[in-house]
Amino acid sequence: MSQKKTVVKMPARVQTASIAPQMEQIIRALGEDPSREGLLQTPERVDKALRFLTSGYHTDIDKLLNNAIYHVDYDEMVMVKDIEFFSMCEHHMLPFYGKMHVGYLAKSKVIGLSKIPRIIDAFARRLQIQERLTQQVAHCLMDNLEPYGVGVVCEAQHFCMMMRGVEKQHSGTVTSAMLGAFRDQKQTRDEFLALIKTR
Repeated sequence: MSQKKTVVKMPARVQTASIAPQMEQIIRALGEDPSREGLLQTPERVDKALRFLTSGYHTDIDKLLNNAIYHVDYDEMVMVKDIEFFSMCEHHMLPFYGKMHVGYLAKSKVIGLSKIPRIIDAFARRLQIQERLTQQVAHCLMDNLEPYGVGVVCEAQHFCMMMRGVEKQHSGTVTSAMLGAFRDQKQTRDEFLALIKTR
């Protein structure tokens, strides 16, 4: 069986233009003086920070997974939970952060465990919404491992709800993606959800 790959459309790589001059204009428009001592290097620091926080656009998933998928005689559930992540809301460009729980029901292939957090980072370090992020992680594993199924649960808090708008500091958002056996078989799904709660 041919191995399918996750196809993610990437924006054109435009990293030559500096964000710093625009950031200086934003600081001025906010009523501040960009020449003030504390703000002198802020446009350049923001430029560097934004490049890092959106570096997932330029992560090659195939290279990330290179030599980390192994053929083994194993057909049980593999799970990694409480994986921390940070992302940026595409609506307000404010952070959201939380943790993901990822499980898959192996079908002769397993992935190096450290690659699962790296996959999450590759998709989290983009302008995102939580629902899409959850789906992208699940489909990436489904396409590359071809397991019986994949389950992903994402728990996050959003600064766009905490710092502005409704200003609710203790609200959380939970999203899930259940593919294959995790969607079709209640027993598999229940086992996955029970394992998330196990401490």
